[in-house]
Amino acid sequence: MMTALNTEAKVVACIDASPYAEAVCDYAVWAAIQLQTSLTLLHAIDKAQHTQTPDLSGSLGLGSQEVLLQQLAELDEKQSTLALERGRFILAAARARAEQAGLSAVAEILRPDTLLNSLKSLAPDLRLLVIGKRGASSAEEHGQLGLHVEQLLRTLDKPVLLTQQRFKAPLRIMLAFDGSATAQKSLAMLAASPLCRGLLVHIVLATGRAEDSQVKLDAAAEQLAAAGFTTQTAIIAGEPENVLNQYQQEHHIDLMIMGAYGHSRIRQFILGSTTTAMIRNAKCALLVLR
Repeated sequence: MMTALNTEAKVVACIDASPYAEAVCDYAVWAAIQLQTSLTLLHAIDKAQHTQTPDLSGSLGLGSQEVLLQQLAELDEKQSTLALERGRFILAAARARAEQAGLSAVAEILRPDTLLNSLKSLAPDLRLLVIGKRGASSAEEHGQLGLHVEQLLRTLDKPVLLTQQRFKAPLRIMLAFDGSATAQKSLAMLAASPLCRGLLVHIVLATGRAEDSQVKLDAAAEQLAAAGFTTQTAIIAGEPENVLNQYQQEHHIDLMIMGAYGHSRIRQFILGSTTTAMIRNAKCALLVLR
């Protein structure tokens, strides 16, 4: 049965040739159904990444320079054409997968531009971005983030759902909570959104004074309970990027939720932040809220 969708705000899925593509599509379908909104599949072609032909214009002999430069230009054109054809094939396969899962009116965008520029153009109508933890160019670099992923998280002012290579429909979610203004904003966004409605929420606070922490957790649990969530709270000791991921694995959490980086200019360029470490070490899908 096809699901009718609201097209006012959309879920956008970044689809490429990486091993994450199917999971990205499946998580995007799940999110679009939960949010009752439309799905757009985006494949961006960065010419700088797809063109491997070196610039030899300065080292060519006078007699052969014109012919070879013409051949290089033709090769560039063929590579661009091939990249476009490959992108159309990838998007068509993702669309068929989404429609088979029950979505109607799935849109496709094939854009010859960088991923970041492509997403900036879609930002006004973007409700949730779904992207793999790593893209095609860095899929095998385990323990690291894809270059585009880190750029997006630091510049795009939208919620981002980062996927692993396999889809698992979320049943248990975890909110990384420390009582800060960022965490309170994430709590309010979770309470107001239908994305995770009906799922068990673990509200987990790492470190902090026990008395003060418990008060914060109780208040957070009450806020989610008022929105119809079932909650479970926990205070754990240790470095957040380590103990929160450990808690996730021990309690079989399917989706972790946390606030994004701070908004100061200095913090935007700190690569060793808790947020980045958490994302790098996460063993499940992770929703980063802004």
